[in-house]
Amino acid sequence: MQRFKKILCVMEHGEASKPALERAVALAGNNQAELMVVGVTPDLPGGIGMLETGPVSQDLQAAMMSEQEARILSLLKPYRQRLDIKHGVLTGTSFLEVVRAVLRDGHDLVIKCPESPSWLSRFFSGDDMHLLRKCPCPVWLVKPETPTTYRRILAAVDVNDGYPAKELETRHLLNVQILQMAASLAISESAELHVVHAWESMRELVSAFMVSSDFSGENMAVDLQQERRQQQQLLDALISKIRAENASVRDALDYLQPLTHLLKGAARQEIPALANRLQVDCIIMGTVARTGIRGFIMGNTAETILEQIDCSVLAIKPVGFVTPVTLED
Repeated sequence: MQRFKKILCVMEHGEASKPALERAVALAGNNQAELMVVGVTPDLPGGIGMLETGPVSQDLQAAMMSEQEARILSLLKPYRQRLDIKHGVLTGTSFLEVVRAVLRDGHDLVIKCPESPSWLSRFFSGDDMHLLRKCPCPVWLVKPETPTTYRRILAAVDVNDGYPAKELETRHLLNVQILQMAASLAISESAELHVVHAWESMRELVSAFMVSSDFSGENMAVDLQQERRQQQQLLDALISKIRAENASVRDALDYLQPLTHLLKGAARQEIPALANRLQVDCIIMGTVARTGIRGFIMGNTAETILEQIDCSVLAIKPVGFVTPVTLED
């Protein structure tokens, strides 16, 4: 089972960030993990009549950091007896400083509430999307209105086998991470676990460009049933392999009895629709499929899914992902 050792909780919205803090405290306690709570203040630029490194600018920057620290200490006070919690204030662009903290201190999970995108129609925006694309460790964005405990968790996997061998292995390892974390979270939350895989029919794709009699309605129906069976076998094989390789995950899956959903259609349409139908509280998914390209952003499918959901998200990068962010400016 996934056990985190160094958790970074980002507090950007005061009281509105308490759901993320509560999740971080509970997770750190259950995992006997270190917990670091940080706020981020913008780097105050020089303005008219105010030099960037002048005393006025420095005093304002110090005052902002002091106020941020005071807010964090106030929020941490109820949890101090339960856990040894470190805290700090970062200065600069939020997502950059969070990623740099991960690189510098070796955090293996970032937890925060999403930005408040009142001026946007979608749930995630700005720094959140940058963080999802570029943070090398898993990112858990906790919806502010989230229930105290999750009722339903959805794990989105991709078991299609039409990729080059190296990418198939990368995707398999990512699927394993997703299911391990989903099972672990579902156990801790006493939640239902749902596993989804969406597939698109190659037969239908080909038939759109063909007029051969071989593509009759009857033949099409037979071929679609065969494709569905193959996709179901791939999904069952993934779960069986994970059960065989990890005893703790096997025990968790035996207890949870996850419900699997095999959806025919584009993942970017079917997965958000399923999440809405099930009213899931958290979706766990991969955000980058390919490795070896520095800064390769998450694919259009993942971004499109994220734009259509309004639940919490635990986003995972594959082994070998390299962030484009560096410790230097």
